[in-house]
Amino acid sequence: MEPFPSPLESAKFIASRSKDVFVDEEGARRVAESLFDKAAAAEFGLAGWKSLHELNPQAASREAVDWVFLVDTLNFSFWSEREEQRYLVKYKGKTYSGYWSLCAAVNRALDEGIPITSASYFATMTLDQVRHVFRSDTEVPIPLIEERHWVLNESGTVLLEKFGGSFLTCVKMSEKSAQKLLRLVLENFPSYRDEAVFESKKVSFYKRAQILVADTWSVLEGKGDGFFDDISSLTIFADYRIPQVLVHLKAMMYSEELMKKLCEGTIFQSGDREEVEIRGCSIWCCSLICRHLLQLYERKGQDMRGKINAVLLDYHLWDYARDHREEMKDVPFHRVRCIYY
Repeated sequence: MEPFPSPLESAKFIASRSKDVFVDEEGARRVAESLFDKAAAAEFGLAGWKSLHELNPQAASREAVDWVFLVDTLNFSFWSEREEQRYLVKYKGKTYSGYWSLCAAVNRALDEGIPITSASYFATMTLDQVRHVFRSDTEVPIPLIEERHWVLNESGTVLLEKFGGSFLTCVKMSEKSAQKLLRLVLENFPSYRDEAVFESKKVSFYKRAQILVADTWSVLEGKGDGFFDDISSLTIFADYRIPQVLVHLKAMMYSEELMKKLCEGTIFQSGDREEVEIRGCSIWCCSLICRHLLQLYERKGQDMRGKINAVLLDYHLWDYARDHREEMKDVPFHRVRCIYY
């Protein structure tokens, strides 16, 4: 199999040739400065993954790793055509939207005795069973239900045939390397191969594959099988929220022409030049923010290399996007319907 292109190298290549999206080095530095105090807090670290998000598994177990695998296999396309019509899931008295509606639906199914995180179950699920598990509490169904069905069947079959039915086997095979685990995921699970061609060169983003590695690290608290000494080699997970935050924070800019298309609600195809530029520049911009943040701490005589990385920055920016929805309305997010994010 040909080698998988590195998302960071891809991002650097895209940012250097981008025509409609621009990374603002000064803006990236300002964002790093604004994060300086926050980055040392516990919420910015690994602990925040469990303490700030009640739907995430609280244990560090095989079951929790299998939960993470299932959720990240389906971690794509939650945006709504219209703000007032959204896919929502009620769970334990609360209503969840977006990615959290997926997590709530999974937990609801487990509470109902449906073994949704078990590969032997989701490898053979019917479309009707998928519809039932991910049913909506509004008139709006979860997007891309047929795609979710085949991705579940395909991934479950691979887990059963190659990894004894559990993603933890895959994690153990990675020998404490985030890059090795990433490669195992890409080699064995086709739906995770998030790639494009930009100026005749194959580029990659691997949003779901990298977030699967990162969430595995988080659920296992960076210990035991989840201790990855190269976790900092991952990039942020280029979706539709992170670019929106970066433009809102003025670390990234869009051309007038692109902004016009976004304001008009243009739906791009996966692999369109504008979409590739938005995602690639987001990865590159966040790598600069991380670099500036580490330099700021170095100047204060603190080595924060173990505590600051793109994974934790992504978690922080993604939460920021959710908590500042209203202020961020000045920047529309880009719309793409695909299984990659």
